[in-house]
Amino acid sequence: MKKYRTHLLARLGLLILLLTGSAVFAADDFQTLIGRWQRPDGGYVMEIRSIAPDGKMLGGYFNPRPINVSQAQASLQKGYIKVEVELRDTGYPGSRYTLIYDQPNDRLIGWYYHAVSGQNFEVVFVRQK
Repeated sequence: MKKYRTHLLARLGLLILLLTGSAVFAADDFQTLIGRWQRPDGGYVMEIRSIAPDGKMLGGYFNPRPINVSQAQASLQKGYIKVEVELRDTGYPGSRYTLIYDQPNDRLIGWYYHAVSGQNFEVVFVRQK
């Protein structure tokens, strides 16, 4: 039930963010993403160490061992910060996160594409303190 609730909250939160259009970011705001982010539904951790002005991100992904990140990019999408991370490793042949930064709740919400199964899953990442 907890897993279903997390996914429902992610879906509702993302829908509200995209419909209200209340956030307005600039490329300078990418730096707010730097830190460690964890999915509450498991031990998955995304670490963002730095972000270039063009949005290219450097960091890592852990489950709990390191998984190779082939590319990571922040961009502006309809006034929101969008994060895209592609994984290329054993068991992760092109799996991909597509996330939006939810500033009021300081979290990343969106979808995880699991390349092995071809399925999309709604996900939430919260900042580790």
